[in-house]
This record gives sequence, structure tokens and C-alpha cells, in this order.
Amino acid sequence: MLTTLASLARLGRVGFVLAREGALALVEPAALPPGPARWGLKLARLVERRNAGGSAERLAAALTRLGPSHVKFGQFLATRPDVVGQRVAADLSLLQDRMEPFGHDLAVATVEASLGKPLAEAFSAFEPSIAAASISQVHPALTVDGRKVAVKVLRPRIRERFATDLKAMRRGAELAEHYSPEAKRLRITGVVDTLIRSVTMEMDLRLEAAALSELAENTAGDADFRVPRPDWELTGRDVLVAEWIDGVRLSDVAAIEAAGHDRVALGRTVIQSFLRQTLRDGFFHADMHPGNLFVDAEGRLVAVDGGIMGRLGPKERRFLAEILLGFITRDYVRVAEVHFEAGYVPAHHSVADFAQAIRAVGEPIHNRSADEISMAKVLTLLFEITGLFDMKTRTELVMLQKTMVVVEGVGRMLDPRLDMWSTAEPVVRDWIARNLGPVGRIEDAGRGIRSLVGAVAQLPETVTRTERLLGRLEEAGAEGVTLDAASIEAIGRAEARRNRWSTAALWAIALLLLLIWQAG
Repeated sequence: MLTTLASLARLGRVGFVLAREGALALVEPAALPPGPARWGLKLARLVERRNAGGSAERLAAALTRLGPSHVKFGQFLATRPDVVGQRVAADLSLLQDRMEPFGHDLAVATVEASLGKPLAEAFSAFEPSIAAASISQVHPALTVDGRKVAVKVLRPRIRERFATDLKAMRRGAELAEHYSPEAKRLRITGVVDTLIRSVTMEMDLRLEAAALSELAENTAGDADFRVPRPDWELTGRDVLVAEWIDGVRLSDVAAIEAAGHDRVALGRTVIQSFLRQTLRDGFFHADMHPGNLFVDAEGRLVAVDGGIMGRLGPKERRFLAEILLGFITRDYVRVAEVHFEAGYVPAHHSVADFAQAIRAVGEPIHNRSADEISMAKVLTLLFEITGLFDMKTRTELVMLQKTMVVVEGVGRMLDPRLDMWSTAEPVVRDWIARNLGPVGRIEDAGRGIRSLVGAVAQLPETVTRTERLLGRLEEAGAEGVTLDAASIEAIGRAEARRNRWSTAALWAIALLLLLIWQAG
């Protein structure tokens, strides 16, 4: 009870801050049901401060004032226009995860506590923070053996702060789903749960080190992409040490050109490396914004900060590949069939009707020049269309959609005329040929045979367990089921309680009918 009250109190504070900063100006009164909701919005806007600025500034100011967890949540919702609407999503996309750094002495204490030894035994130099975000900050350093490294340090007490705020967000999502069928269809609690899982993993830097290590292994054969390798001996729960990356940040287009790098080729590399990770490996860097991407002296794309990663299973990877290929080839019936085969759209709907709706998304892109077509926007519109056919939000695809929006933006920044579909096509076709062609079918058959062999090997044990179960059922049928005195007494008490509630309900109904009759 106290936990619920505390969550409601935090939600009340969130509402007040949003109202005070003017963020509620984004809510259209006409979108709310008549009555208390509209009156509540009017009352809330009475506390709005003057000169709050534009809508993007208001919302960003409110979330920043609420703290790191709300900034993170705002960034997450920026990828869900199906939940918050296109206008709000556009505003939230401007929200930056930049915080004031915490004290240098606190960082040193955190490093020493995590490594279990004095700072001087690990580093010969430990410089002030060069970047601070909601969860951690980064320090350049030199190890005692002379290697330059990046040291990522977790913010003090950040876990407790996030846990409290995320619990309140979860409660708010539950309330939304309870009162709104649309919120239930969109699985708002699933959105929050996805954020909770992502943030929980992000706050254990050992898991980030493992993610970087796995991504490095997956992409070891890629000549145009790499990630920094972690130093496991100097990494703990609150500290991550990885090789220092000397390169040009992708956000500095002028410096990229001055260094002689081909920015058009880099734009293609950003898109294709993301799709290779997604389709080939099922494990992708899910925070590929320009601040996390560099180009090194050899012209390779380097992605840092592995705190947010995404995974797709075989089913989701096939879904994505066939969806993209269907739009590339204008095969809308196949796009519709993939949704039904994956079980994403209920079977009582018509494939032909669904294909017609998808055509409304796909055809406009073929009447535009290549540099005007947004793959991310197509997927966003596709998810909107699926809502008309009772497709529930797939939380496993949320991170994919989020990253695709960001990756496409980076590609366009490097090459404004980037043709997204021709860039994606080779990767998509290669995956489909490899996994859905003859070789893929042979491998699937091999996996099926291995599963069958495993099942056959366990058959004797399964038969023995089945015989024991049948024997016990026969004994129960012959002798009857016996209950001890305590069980009989417990059943009696439960039945008595049920009878009392039934009697009380009948009296309440009778009294209500009497009052209605007298009023008439």
C-alpha cells in the first residue's frame, strides 16, 4: 500500500512539473474524452509558467528537471510515435542525454572501490571527465603499462534513483492500460518493461563489456566496422575500461572531409553495418547516434558505448528481412503474408485487406526520389497501419525501430542523397539467399534432425515417467482420492466464506432494487 502511494505521489510530481513547464500544451483537448479529463487539463495549465518557450523546449525542460531517468524515458518514447504521436516524438527526439559531470573525487572513489585497489596501481594518469550522461561519465586515462584507455564510471547512487522512478513509471503504465483500451493494445507496460530491462543492464558495466566483446567477435570479419575491446582486468560492476579510440567523430562532417575520408561511402557503411548486425547476427548496437560513432585513420567505422544493445531471434530477423524486401520489390501481398505467418496479425483478418493497407504505405515511396524515401518512416507508418488490424505492439521490435530511426539520420547527415533502399538491398538479399535458400533449408533440416535425435535419446526416460503417472492415476481411480481432516476443514471454511459473500451480494441487490422501486 505504501509503495503504491509513493508511486502515485511521484506520478503527481511528474504531472505538476509537466504542467509547470508548459509541456501539457502538447496535449490536444479534442483528443481527450469530454468531461473530467478536459477540465483537468484546463486546471493543470493554470500553473504553467510564462515564457516557457516552444513545445520542444517545454518538454525537454520538464524531463530534464525531473531527472536522468525521465530524460532516458523521453528519449525512449521518441522512438514510439505510435504511442505519443508524431509531433511529440519529433520534440522528444531533440532531447539530449547530457548531464553535469559529478565530482572528480567521487569518480576516483568509485574506481578504487570497484577495482579494490588504489587508483595509482591501475592508472598512471586519470584525467577529468570529457563526457557525462544520465548514467555514467567517461574519463581519459593511461594504464600503468602506458596504454591510453577510456574509463567509464557509473554515477553514485544512480541505481536507487532509477529504481524508484521506473517503479512509478510502471505504475503509471498500469493505470493507463486499465483505463484505456488503446494503451492496452499498445502495451504501454511492455514499453516501460523494455526500458527497465535496458537500463538495468546498462547500469552493470560488466554486461556492457560483455556486449562489446560479443559484438567485436561477430564483426571480426567486417573490414569496414569495429568496436573497442574491453580490458577485463580493469572492469567491474561500476567501472568499464576499454581501448581509447583515436578518430574523427561522425558528427563533425567538415573534419571527416578534411581527413580525406569518403563521407558517401561512410553513409552506406553505417546503414549496411547495422543491417548486417541485425540480420546476420541478431545482435546489434542500439545507440548508434553520431556521438558514439567515429571513423579511424584507416577509414573504418568505430562504434563506442555498448550500454544499449538489441537482440532479434530467428523469427524476428526473417520478419524484418522479408518486410524490407517486400517493400523494395513492391510485393505487398508477401509483406502481408509475413505478418500472418509470424502470428503478429490475428488470423480472422483478410490477407488481401491487409495487403491493400500496406500498399497505402508502400506506393507513395516509389513516386519519390531516392533521397526523399525514409525506411524508418515506412516502418513507423507500417506499425500504425497494423493497429487497424489488431496487431499488438511487439516489444522485441521497439529497439530495432528506435535504432533504425537514428541510423538513417546518421546516414542522411553524411550523404543527404543516400538511397536507403538500394543500400539495404544487398544485405537483405544476401541474408534471404543464405537463410531461406537451399543452404538455409539444409541447415534447418540438420537442426531438426539433431532435435529429433535428442528427443529419441530421451524416449526411454519419457516412457518410464509416463508409466509411473498412469500407474498413479489407476491407483487414484481404484482407491478414490482421500483428504485429511485439515483439508476438509479448510474446504469447509472456504465454502462458508463464499456463501456469506453470496448472501451479502443478494441482499445488496435486493436493497438496490427496493430503492429504485421507491424512487419510481
